[in-house]
Amino acid sequence: MGQKVNPIGFRLPITRDWTSRWYANEKEFADFLYADQLIRGWLKKKLKTAAVSRIVIERAWNSVRVTIFTARPGIVIGRKGSEIETMTREVSRLAGGKQAKIDIIEIKQPEIDAQLVAESVAGQLERRIGFRRAMKKSMQIAMDMGADGIKIRASGRLGGTEIARTEVVRAGTIPLHTLRTTIDYGFAEADTLAGKIGVKCWICKKPEKPAEPRGAAPGTTSAAAAPAEAVA
Repeated sequence: MGQKVNPIGFRLPITRDWTSRWYANEKEFADFLYADQLIRGWLKKKLKTAAVSRIVIERAWNSVRVTIFTARPGIVIGRKGSEIETMTREVSRLAGGKQAKIDIIEIKQPEIDAQLVAESVAGQLERRIGFRRAMKKSMQIAMDMGADGIKIRASGRLGGTEIARTEVVRAGTIPLHTLRTTIDYGFAEADTLAGKIGVKCWICKKPEKPAEPRGAAPGTTSAAAAPAEAVA
């Protein structure tokens, strides 16, 4: 019988990092964890139209730093930074009065961000667009943007049918058990008239090329990176 594991937790120490980065003793751990959940829930609800992929929370002695990864930083910042000030005050209140700071990082290619792709498909399902059309369109765009592979899975009463079922579309290569491969995962829910429809997305991204040393001609190899027998 097959066992399921969360794709993000499966890769945590290798290709993924924690979204909550802090240390707490036994008395404070539950309070910090609950506060993180409140902060993420409030920010996701407020920035529903800002295409927020993930929220990273870091804690120091008496301060909280929140990093928002978004494809639309202008919506997050607001006119003349008004939204940032409002969010900073609310985050400070949810964190128990601690000093808060909010950083914004723009996502350059939202078409190959798994969380944003899943939310995009879910949004189309809520607007009564055909599930096959929505899934295949998102899959084609991701492949055109340079993804090595993509898999999208939708489960629920698709098309308003009486019996729930699962539909999967895939393209390219998705090696889910190769830990050195960069696999991005996202999940979203669509609230339709027939009920909730869950959308999962896996995207295999191309490995990043190592940066060339400064001063070296393109395509050349430095002596430190050359094979030992070649240097000798």
